[in-house]
This record gives sequence, structure tokens and C-alpha cells, in this order.
Amino acid sequence: MTRMGIAELVGNAQALAATGQAALAAELYRDWAALNPDDPLLHAVEFNRGVLLADAGELHGAVEAFTTAIRHKPDFLPPYINLGAACERLGAKAQAYGHWAHVSASLAGVTGEAIAYRAAALKQMAQVLEGGRHLAAAEDALRQVAELTPWQRDVVQHWISLRQRQCQWPLLAPLAGHDGAALLLRLAPLSMACLSDDPWMQLAVAAAHMREDVGPPATFRTTADFVGRRDQAPGRRLRVGYLSSDLREHAIGSLMAEMFGLHDREAVEVFIFYCGIAQEDATKARIRASVEHWRDIAAMDDAAAEAAILADGIDILVDVNGHTRGARTRLLARRPAPVIVNWLGYPGSMGSACHHYIIADPHIVPEGSEGFYSERVLRLPCYQPNDRQRPTRAETSRAAHGLPEDAAVFCSFNGTQKITPFVFARWMAILHGVPGSVLWLLKSCEEVEDRLRARAAEHGILPERLIFAPIAAAHDHLARYPLADLFLDTLPYGAHTTASDALWMAVPVLTVPGRGFAARVCASLVQAAGLPECVCSSAEQYVARAIAFGRDRTALTPLRDRLLAGRGTALLFDTPRLVRELEALFRVMWNDMAAGRLPRPDLTNLDTYLELGSDMDHSAVETSFLPHYDARWRAAVARRDAYAALPSDTRLIGAR
Repeated sequence: MTRMGIAELVGNAQALAATGQAALAAELYRDWAALNPDDPLLHAVEFNRGVLLADAGELHGAVEAFTTAIRHKPDFLPPYINLGAACERLGAKAQAYGHWAHVSASLAGVTGEAIAYRAAALKQMAQVLEGGRHLAAAEDALRQVAELTPWQRDVVQHWISLRQRQCQWPLLAPLAGHDGAALLLRLAPLSMACLSDDPWMQLAVAAAHMREDVGPPATFRTTADFVGRRDQAPGRRLRVGYLSSDLREHAIGSLMAEMFGLHDREAVEVFIFYCGIAQEDATKARIRASVEHWRDIAAMDDAAAEAAILADGIDILVDVNGHTRGARTRLLARRPAPVIVNWLGYPGSMGSACHHYIIADPHIVPEGSEGFYSERVLRLPCYQPNDRQRPTRAETSRAAHGLPEDAAVFCSFNGTQKITPFVFARWMAILHGVPGSVLWLLKSCEEVEDRLRARAAEHGILPERLIFAPIAAAHDHLARYPLADLFLDTLPYGAHTTASDALWMAVPVLTVPGRGFAARVCASLVQAAGLPECVCSSAEQYVARAIAFGRDRTALTPLRDRLLAGRGTALLFDTPRLVRELEALFRVMWNDMAAGRLPRPDLTNLDTYLELGSDMDHSAVETSFLPHYDARWRAAVARRDAYAALPSDTRLIGAR
């Protein structure tokens, strides 16, 4: 062992790790270090050992290895970054932040290596700051990263997301030489959905995310690889898998908690492929107990997860994440099942080559709007499942929550990233029109609350008329809903789970639908709950109706009564029907597969759409209410002379 040089050591360790023997590689580094305690490269050996241990989840061993590397060479910065990451995973966030701050403060020279180390440390610091709700400091850390290492898509996306959560308007402020158009080219799909109700641009951004951020898979399957599935015995149960990181105490978990147990087990064999956090909770336990097969693939790499799905012979794999945190989109790009479906987790098209269907309903995707989606659109009567076993306990004291007893209380418990200047201006007009009324919002952090109160004052509204509800456990949060008179929806990304929660607790929801998926879900839910009069046809009608209800709160009583009665009868809460209809859609999909007519995702011209859309000012106008939406895009084409550049056989924009 003493005769093994450092180059041979690293080569042997890498060979072991490459064949799945990372534990042996770590032991090799440990034994070599014990026999060579004075080697000048011992710090690198310990660092490599720490990396292997951290990747294997042996965090305490990784901390020891990284600490040893630092002790042998204090000015060697990589172990500080990795030590911080290990500490964060162990829950020691303050220690983690200290290690990263040390790296950021230790760099004096402007070299490529120094810049890379500082950028890595700042990105990690931003994560910790964000988790601690220090959003402005996290935004500033990411701004520094963008200035040090321009054009990192993930940094730009995270920075924009933080600005949305802080209601920093205008959103697309210049960043490290990036103007608004450059930022739009790098926008994340969820941020685009919150920014503008422009379904062409949303589809183009989703496709760019698949192309640039997800990328092509190392291996993938085609329909031909699944031909043998078509010949399986008639009457065999359909094997349906749900892939999600959110089947736990989460908005998605709360919606889906009941539905899995309602599947017809004589026709459908249900598999859950869970890829979320390891922490246990009641919702996760309930879902796990309600299905035949629960597979935890969170710790598996894409190849191992793919093998698990293939081994289970999944016919239809439902992606319940889409373009959201925790998604396994690279895994889906490998196509581990013959049919892949986009449903519920992400409100819009995936813009991917691997998703064949998107599930919607007639209100969310009306006839004629299918061109906004790369997938084939299939429709349920109502798109969203609900848990009829949610609690119905209601709080009775407004005073305990700082709310006025004798005035109208408007609420909107959507995340602050969904609040736009247009929405906020409408809310202020409503408060103007209803003297003494208050707006009850979900708490974010003090700096965001101060910003919104200052903006209220600019509209002539006393800042104290904005009241912020602290974050609460799910049951406690539901219980306080009835203290509000009316829930006010947002646009272009409306209330989804929050809307069904309000409706379940008999709080009417006022909404105005837009063009795209995220902008139309709330209207669908309100219709399905039996309150069509709460779906407005314009922004002006939205303001007028809210003012009318606020001035005459007794007019809301019959709506509340209708919602209470509808808990047992309304389409929105008819979960058994939804499951039956969903199974019928699964049969349609499988029949398409068996007949060789599986749809091909339509990704035509989306790079051109992205280029054209990036030149539009999506902050200056509410696209939802543009009377000539298609004409806007055609004008953009004309300005850029795109028609002349496109091949003669390319379809025109608007005719997808």
C-alpha cells in the first residue's frame, strides 16, 4: 500500500466507484491516508474520500473526512464547500452557512478557480438564506453569482423566482448584463406562468427548459421497444404508476390522498413511485396504505429508477410533478413506460418529447385551445381530485387573528409569487370601494409584508388594512378559512389547491379566467363547486362584484349554504366519479397504444416562438385581456420577417 502513488490511488478508487463499489473506494482512500500521514497531497485524498461518503449518504463520515482535509491544508477551499453541504443535510444550517461564508470571504485573487469557488459558496448560501426566509439576502447572493459567472440558467431562474416571491416589480430588472429579453430566454416554466398569461410563450419556455436544462437522456426507448406489451392477455389489469415527490404533507398530497384507494382493483393495478423527501407524515402513510405497491425511488439514480419501473411493467406512467421542484424529468425522458401522462402537478404543457397526454377539463382547455399544448389533450369532467375526508372544523373568533369583527374580510392565500401589479391594483380598488374592509394574505417574511403595505399606501390604502396570516399546520389553516367573507383569486396563476380548500370550507371564491392552463383552473373549480356567478367575464366585473359582495355581505350567505350542501353532491368533490372517469381515460390511452396511434408531441417552431416572445414586454400588459392575442404574435412575426426565414412547408403561427 505504501508503494502506491497518488495517481495510481486515484485511478484505482475511480475504477471501483465506476463499478458501483464506492464504499471500497472510500476504504482505499482511508487506508492509504493511514499509511501515508505526511504526504503533501493528503488533503486531496481526504477530500476525495469525503465526496464518496457524502454521495453514499454517510454524512458523519464525510464531515470527518472534509474536516481532516481542511486541517492538513486550511487554504484548500473545496472541502469547505462540501463540508457546508454535509452540515446542511445533517440539519446544521448555521454551521453550513459559516463554511460557505468562509469561502466567499477568503478569495482575494481574481482567477478562474477563485471565481468558481466563490460562486459555488454563494449559491449554497442563497439556499440557506432562502430556507430561513431571508429572501432579499438570498437574492443578493444570487446576483453576485450571476455577476461572477454570467449565463448560468439555474442562477438566473432562481434569482427571478426569488424576486417574484418578494413582489419585486418590475420583475425583470437588468442582471449582470442581462436585459429583459435575455432573462426571458432563461426563465423557468413556473415563473413564466406567474409572469404572463401567454400560453404560446409558456409552451416555448417549457420546451426550452426541456432542451437546455433537462437535456437529452443518455438512453431512451421508442414505441417500438414496447410493442410486445400490446399482445398481453385480454382482461389483464392495467398497470398504472404515479411518479411524484409530493405525495405527503403537500398541496398535491392533500388533493390526492383519497383517490388512490378508490381505483377499481379488478381493472387497475396502482403503483406509486415516490421521489420526495424521506420524512414521514400522516398523509404519506395514508397514501402508502391505500395502494398495492409503493416504491421509494428517491435515492435511486435515473438508471436504477428506470430499471425499477420497467421491472414492474408499468403501462401508463402519470407524471404528477411536471416542471416543479423534485421532478424526475430526466428519468421520464428515458421513457420507462410506453405511455407518459402530464397531470395535476404542473398547470401547463411540458413541451417535451416524452409526454404523450395532458389531462385537463372543458373549462381549463376549451375546444379550440389544444394548440397551446405539445401533448394530446384529454378531459375529465373536472380536472382536480379532492379529499372528502378533509377536516371541516371552523374557527369562530376573528379577533384571535387580528381581523375586524364587523367589516368585510377579503382573503387570498396564494403564494406571494402569484401577486402581480395588476392583481394588486384591483385589490386596492376593492378596498377603496368597501370602507373598513381588510385584505388577509398569507405571511411571507417581514420585508415582503413591508413592501406590500408600502404599495398599499401608494394606492391610498392604510397599510394596516393588509393583514398577514402566519404559516400554520394544514388543519389549522383550513379551520381559519371561514373567518373570511370572500376569497379573491389571482391572475395569471390562479388558486388551485387553495381554491378547493376555500370552497370546501364554504368560502366563495371570486375569479376571472385567462387564456392559459394556470389562469383557468380556478374558474373550473368554482364552476364545479356550483358557483357560476363567481366566475367573472372581465377584470372590471371582478372588481365590481367584489365591491358589491363586500358592501352587502348577506348576499354571500346563500353561496355559503350552497357550498356546504355541495360537499356531498358537487362535481368538485365527487372523487369516486373522478376516479372512474380517469380510468376511462387510461383505457383510451392504452387503446391508442395498442392500435399504434399513440400521439406524437408537437414541438413545431417552439424555438422561434421563444425568440419572438422574448422581445415582447410581458410586464406592461395583461395578456389575458388582449382582444387580439393571435394578432400580437402575427405582428411579431412580421416585425422579425420570420415568415421569410421559415421553410416553405412550415406551419404558420396560430395553426399548430
